[in-house]
Amino acid sequence: MNTMNRPLRLSALVVVLVLAACKPHPEQPQATAPKPAPTQPATATLSPTAGLADVGAQPKLRLPTVDGKTFDLAEQRGHWVVVNYWATWCGPCLEEMPDLSALAALREYIKVVGVANDDIAPVELQAFLQKHPVVYPIVQVDPGAPPADFGTPPTLPISWLIDPQGKVVKRFMRPVKAADIEAAIAAAGGPAAAG
Repeated sequence: MNTMNRPLRLSALVVVLVLAACKPHPEQPQATAPKPAPTQPATATLSPTAGLADVGAQPKLRLPTVDGKTFDLAEQRGHWVVVNYWATWCGPCLEEMPDLSALAALREYIKVVGVANDDIAPVELQAFLQKHPVVYPIVQVDPGAPPADFGTPPTLPISWLIDPQGKVVKRFMRPVKAADIEAAIAAAGGPAAAG
């Protein structure tokens, strides 16, 4: 055993014993740690989807379209409706637009509305749509003041599938294909896609 380390070990032992002997005097009350605040239940924690229309909700959406008409979700009763939030700068959004346009053109019982969550001038949006045409109506919302029933999307694209009675049956927080929409409609009791 190395005798050089013996004084260090002895010193360390003395320090430990002295610290262990340091206790508050009985006449001095021991300070108690404050009780931790009760934790919030998990459901009270804000999630990225807080404020977004959820399954079972019956959201409202009535906005002017870029072509000067009005889109009113309430007027779409009897149809399945895809409410698709997108932006001109969002690559995955642009990839899903042709598929959603084909779906709207091929299935009479499905309506699609594109909600441009874009902070650009309406004339710029119209010019963009000339280069990327779709057959469904497009409305534009201010990203800082979204429609109350749909909230601020945490990601783009995001789509809601609304049933013929006006209730949300599914929310897609990713790009969607026509097959995804048709499968969700069939799963919700709607018609199955025909070839």
